[in-house]
Amino acid sequence: MPSFDTVLEADFVEVKNAVEQVAREIGTRFDFKGTSAAVELKDKEITLFGDADFQLQQVEEVLRNKLAKRNVDVRFLDKGKVEKIGGDKVKQVVKVRNGIATEDGKKIQQALKASKLKVQGAIQGDAVRVTGAKRDDLQAAMNVIKGELKDLPVSFNNFRD
Repeated sequence: MPSFDTVLEADFVEVKNAVEQVAREIGTRFDFKGTSAAVELKDKEITLFGDADFQLQQVEEVLRNKLAKRNVDVRFLDKGKVEKIGGDKVKQVVKVRNGIATEDGKKIQQALKASKLKVQGAIQGDAVRVTGAKRDDLQAAMNVIKGELKDLPVSFNNFRD
């Protein structure tokens, strides 16, 4: 029976390279000289540091540009709130999404049922496996999923015939 997996995975090698490029650019840009502007990556979290909210926004903009140049969708970024860390310095934690959340998996299942296609969606950990009798139904299901979850950069892999 044909099937495919719907997944939400960023290319972490490219994310790491983009963060390193941002750190290099922060070190060379004139408007960041002598400030506490910095960026660091730990596990699946990017931490942005700055002297003020405005500077934090500039660092985030540089990060978004570098990620876009490396073909990493910026919809993978889940911004946290801005925190004060002493004096006038601020930081912001940006999480890199990985894996489809349970509520998004349920949205996918409901969308597939509502589409009246002869396919079934099953949540398997952080992915959703979609199975069906015909390859054409599966391709239509991909379009339904992309249309339903416009705010998530879902991808499809493990397509079996």
